[in-house]
Amino acid sequence: MAATALEIEQNPKFQELVATRKKLGWTLSLVMLAIYFGFILLVAFNKAFLGTPISPNGVTTIGIPIGLGVIVSAFVLTGFYVVRANARYDELNRQIVEESK
Repeated sequence: MAATALEIEQNPKFQELVATRKKLGWTLSLVMLAIYFGFILLVAFNKAFLGTPISPNGVTTIGIPIGLGVIVSAFVLTGFYVVRANARYDELNRQIVEESK
């Protein structure tokens, strides 16, 4: 007989799954917010630094790779979450489903 929603919610593995996902989700969100707002504060308060050319004859400024770094960091953090989810959360989910059958 299949378990009810209440029985699944009371399962210690389900509670572990919810807690660890929530903790990682909030941590990665805060890291991304810090990166993003750090960049925005840099734009607001130190435009001269961001406008500094990388090389004496070049047109690319320091702001370009930093901005790209902000974008790339979002992909890296997403990739980290996916790898973590595939390694740990999928296994916990499988165990919960097996126990609830």
